[in-house]
Amino acid sequence: MRQRIAVIGAGPAGLTFARVLHRHDHPVTVFERDPAPDARPQGGTLDLHRNLGQLAMSKAGLLEEFQALSRPEGQAMRILDTDGTVLRDWPHNPDDDANPEIDRGRLRDLLLGSLDVQWGRGVTEVVPGTPDGVLVRFADGRQETFDLVAGADGAWSRVRPAVSSVTPHYTGVTTVETSIDDVDVRHPGLARLIGDGSVVVYGVNRGVVAQRNSGGHVKVYAQFRAPLDWHANPDANPDAGSDAGSDAGSDAGSDAGSDAGPDQAGGETLRSRVLALFDGWSAPVLDLLRHGTAFVHRPLYVLPVGHTWAHVRGVTLLGDAAHLMPPLGVGANLAMLEGAELAEAVATASGHDDLDRVVRAFEEQMWARAGRWAKFATAGLERLVSPDPADAIALFDEVNAS
Repeated sequence: MRQRIAVIGAGPAGLTFARVLHRHDHPVTVFERDPAPDARPQGGTLDLHRNLGQLAMSKAGLLEEFQALSRPEGQAMRILDTDGTVLRDWPHNPDDDANPEIDRGRLRDLLLGSLDVQWGRGVTEVVPGTPDGVLVRFADGRQETFDLVAGADGAWSRVRPAVSSVTPHYTGVTTVETSIDDVDVRHPGLARLIGDGSVVVYGVNRGVVAQRNSGGHVKVYAQFRAPLDWHANPDANPDAGSDAGSDAGSDAGSDAGSDAGPDQAGGETLRSRVLALFDGWSAPVLDLLRHGTAFVHRPLYVLPVGHTWAHVRGVTLLGDAAHLMPPLGVGANLAMLEGAELAEAVATASGHDDLDRVVRAFEEQMWARAGRWAKFATAGLERLVSPDPADAIALFDEVNAS
């Protein structure tokens, strides 16, 4: 008898889980609160690591399709000083396909394929231990029961409270995101500055990152240490420390990380305040912000390093719901591999007790690996947004040398 399986969240983790189960001819129901696949932008670009995200794509039978869509040249990177001096320049090696880039939207479309996703089905509560299994209550008033519910619903997971009382906390680092379209035509100078991949600039407790996406689209991220209410409080001093214990109560989308939503004070206000933070930096770097549109305020939240929980029969977590960590290029990779591995384990289960056994074993493996990566990402964020910009450059030197 097939187990009744549900995954909450149609992000990288949830869709990889569903695709691998689908490949094993095991039914699964995907619930996503977004009303449609194109209801909101999916974000920037992801580099899928050979032994993480690419391995997950292989398990899903999608590696060749991924390779056709990905951009190996996106691995190119340039580091500038705040005065515009080039400090490091790592061009793409044509033979290097270890971490090719792919736009999040393209990745979601690839994973979706012919999967049957129930859109507009936001979850309000998950209740394990009922006589019929795990009860899932939805925002539309309906409810259903399953043998296993996998929570892949991101930073502010509705599934997590069923297994853990822990909630994300603010890191003290905020990102403001903006975008530039048609960069090659409209801003050829910036296109040359960014190159095929990304350009990064680090100052004292500040950073600017610009990443090329496909189709001439560029994502720009300004990073800095600031109080949580920095964007809404004109009197807040970004250098006065951070309110690391606050919870803004934001409600990010599935696997969306720490998205606190659009700037409530208005895009131009936010642009002006961000530009003031980087006053004195070279004109080309500031142009990355001056020419941006649709500014979005994103304080970075995390779960505690090594987050685990007492196993609960019939419920588990994937990706950001399980181990939200700073965005240093590994979170989505881990989420996808976890989705693939859990799906493979579920597909082998022969009954309720065996299903519980394989989920327990999966969790132990996930906790150990995610704990190591969360420790790395947390330490990395401290070095990238720090009083000593040389520490950020040294981190990239270490990564490129490994």
